[in-house]
Amino acid sequence: MSDSLEVIARTANGTRESRRLRRQGLVPAILYGHGIECVHLSAKRELLEAVIRHGSRVVELKGAVQTSALVRELQWDTFGVEPIHIDFLRVSASDRIRVKVPIDLKGECPGQRAGGILSLLLHEIELECTADAVPEKIHALVAKLELGGLIKVRDLDLPKGSRAVADADETVVSCVVPLHKGDDVAAATGGVEPELIGRKPTEEGEPEAEEA
Repeated sequence: MSDSLEVIARTANGTRESRRLRRQGLVPAILYGHGIECVHLSAKRELLEAVIRHGSRVVELKGAVQTSALVRELQWDTFGVEPIHIDFLRVSASDRIRVKVPIDLKGECPGQRAGGILSLLLHEIELECTADAVPEKIHALVAKLELGGLIKVRDLDLPKGSRAVADADETVVSCVVPLHKGDDVAAATGGVEPELIGRKPTEEGEPEAEEA
């Protein structure tokens, strides 16, 4: 089920207006796609941050517009702490989209118990799926991963109807023998923080590309 987000229409745009909105605790946004005219919006920062923490990729916009939308790009301040601009792409439930989804580890690895180093090498994967079937994360199941073993993209259990864009032979997880006797065994927790599309630090208070 998608998260919902209340959005507010804005009649002005530009750098000065964006700064004014941010001082009021709002994040400037733009909605486009499906051949429909772009709509300039804003959202309360605390509500948007709640959606981000939940890892949502597709949200139900409420208020000024009523539509499902993909979080296409999210821009952050210099320190990567506060969102300063967000791009939404209109989608319908049946639209096939490409989206990056975090990967985490699930289960106890027998190879790690035998002294191996367990490493999550691919922290996110790009999937092609319908807009109504975007998973929050993909689990790499390590319960059968022995010492010296690998889990590749082809081994991941993907949601029905989803397709990995990555190379099927790309390594996701490895469990290898330590190079040196004194090496610590890496205890991978699988707690990988989701990264929204387009998360890039920018100059403080300024979006990378000024909204139209």
